[in-house]
Amino acid sequence: MRRSIIMLQGTASDVGKSVITTALCRIFTQDGWNTAPFKSQNMANNSYVTPDGREIGRAQGVQAEACGKCATTDMNPILIKPVRDMHSQIVVHGQPYAQMSAWDYRQDFLPQARPLVMEALNRLRDQHDMVVMEGAGSPAEINLKDRDIVNMNLAGWADAPVLLVADIDRGGVFAAIVGTLELLESHERERVKGFIINKFRGDLALLQPGLDWLQQRTGIPVIGVLPYEENLHLEAEDSVALQRKSSIPLPDRELDIVIIHYPRISNFTDFDLLEAEPDVSVRYVDHPDQLGTPDVIILPGTKDTLGDLEFLQNRGLASCIKKQHTRHSVQLVGICGGYQMLGRHLHDPAGHDSPSPRMAKGLGLLPVSTVFASAKTTVQAEGHLNTESPWFQQMKTLEPPLSVKGYEIHMGTTTVESRADVQPLFHLHRLSGKKGNPATIEDGCILSDGSAWGTYLHGVFDNNQLRRSWLNFLRQRKGLEPLIQSIHGQTRREEAFDRLADTVRKHLDMKRIYEIASGQ
Repeated sequence: MRRSIIMLQGTASDVGKSVITTALCRIFTQDGWNTAPFKSQNMANNSYVTPDGREIGRAQGVQAEACGKCATTDMNPILIKPVRDMHSQIVVHGQPYAQMSAWDYRQDFLPQARPLVMEALNRLRDQHDMVVMEGAGSPAEINLKDRDIVNMNLAGWADAPVLLVADIDRGGVFAAIVGTLELLESHERERVKGFIINKFRGDLALLQPGLDWLQQRTGIPVIGVLPYEENLHLEAEDSVALQRKSSIPLPDRELDIVIIHYPRISNFTDFDLLEAEPDVSVRYVDHPDQLGTPDVIILPGTKDTLGDLEFLQNRGLASCIKKQHTRHSVQLVGICGGYQMLGRHLHDPAGHDSPSPRMAKGLGLLPVSTVFASAKTTVQAEGHLNTESPWFQQMKTLEPPLSVKGYEIHMGTTTVESRADVQPLFHLHRLSGKKGNPATIEDGCILSDGSAWGTYLHGVFDNNQLRRSWLNFLRQRKGLEPLIQSIHGQTRREEAFDRLADTVRKHLDMKRIYEIASGQ
């Protein structure tokens, strides 16, 4: 039996499709429907590792969590990870397929993509009562429509009704909706069953005449108007979210943590829970003048390690970061690609991380070197903090083991060249290791004085006790009293899902949405 399905498309990028899809996933699940998300093609460097060690877009991973499900690659069979301008790594069912230019992807890959996409979607539909599909960008990108696999062509293949989402906060919402419809073919317009206006800040009574005009003009109802919501506490997928982050320290916060915002930053959701801590100011900076003298500088993950290392060097950030470390005792932290950059050498003998074979010098602050290869490590892992590390040793209140879990996504292998002044950071067991990946490893390293450390483990700060112990370690260095752990990541996430669902229930006509999803 073919089950219910509904698709959300948008008048543009960043109008709120992912968030509303997440809300509907939660609502349908709360109402007893066996629900799954689906996005055929996603472009994002913020990715998510499934339990079987595959890589998908982070939004679909979060949406699966909203459904109370483990994510699978059927929920996002094609992931595009931008590497350089006009070139991306194409990930198919969670594994690297090829690096392709935008032209080659469109000309050579997309014509073959329909069976791949529909097989994944049909498996989900066979296994679930409801599938909530998410489009990408706008369905009215007329230069791309003939080979579209993520908007109206997909809606037609799946025979799915469409809700069109528009962002009123950016202005011109009626023009955006009507203009989008005008650029659709008649059979595509027939699929649009309702409008959702998102991010509204004003008086609904003042907006109502426009809503009435819109329905009269198009014959399509407005399903609801969602208010502008800040602090949703949901992970962002697109780096456009970083444009709203400040480079200025928050007043009255005792710890100042700087994240380096290089061009190909990835998995910046690693730091969401740091931002939630009451004593922490988290800033994103991309210029030496913005650094100040923080307590910590973090080099995050990147999809282009060598390219972003070159950015640090050309921008003058590399030298400033080293000066902050040596002259002002600023602690340095590297996550994944940032860990590689903190090392001495990075070698790409076959051009896996760069357009051609290349060797580069890192910042030289950790005694490690990295070699890039074609094999990609994508695993979930768990373990504990090394009890011999200075982080553990200097926090006398800690009792072993201090557990940690997260995930790895990287194409390099990093080797410690000298163990004279360093300790391994974590002892990890890889839960989803593929053939050739050791199940148990020592991960990362930390200097003997605790002033710099690096790890391949994404999500390290999502571990509640470990995050607070590290922050208290920083507080101790400043002569401050430790704080009691107060932020619980999983509880916070579940509360965010429920709060979002409550808001959407209140402002959307859910009875009509159920009717649309069931084909009425």
